[in-house]
Amino acid sequence: MMAMQYSFTLPSDYDMSIIDRRIRDKGPMLDGFPGLGFKAYLSARKGEFGSPENLYAPFYVWQQPEGASNFLTGPGFEGLTRSFGWPRVKTWIAWHVETAPTIGDAKFAVAETFAIEPYAPLALIRQEETKRAQQQTLETDVLASVSAFEPTSWTMVRFSLYGSVPPVSGSGQIYRVGHVSLPHTVARR
Repeated sequence: MMAMQYSFTLPSDYDMSIIDRRIRDKGPMLDGFPGLGFKAYLSARKGEFGSPENLYAPFYVWQQPEGASNFLTGPGFEGLTRSFGWPRVKTWIAWHVETAPTIGDAKFAVAETFAIEPYAPLALIRQEETKRAQQQTLETDVLASVSAFEPTSWTMVRFSLYGSVPPVSGSGQIYRVGHVSLPHTVARR
């Protein structure tokens, strides 16, 4: 599995209802996309939950890299880049992905990125991150927990979906979730 995210920083006076409408109208188009684990359509408003800027920043979990490749070379991504520009797409190798059956009910997300120090004990970090992700989803309001790493710049991402406003974290970006696209095999409420 792999995680993926790109982000568009929008002007501080940008009408974020445009992003809300885009998510509402286009979000369901990725429901059942081959190879998709889930896609959380994320936005952040400047000043809300400490966000320094307006953002549109979808987060994906792919079951196989081919799904990500098919999406990035497809018409949906092409249309997105025509509307918002050419993003830097971050990818991570998933260490652990834990989801609740009610993942489609997510309303908020938190993403935190950390540097991995040179010569860090990667196997131990992976084990601890897996345990943390499993424990986190035992909390009643956590609907997904992802832990993944990227070995080019040696970074780690922790991503969580919540059913209600998450605890404010000093190092994480809090987003609103407008839609969650899922594989057809996952039941939705």
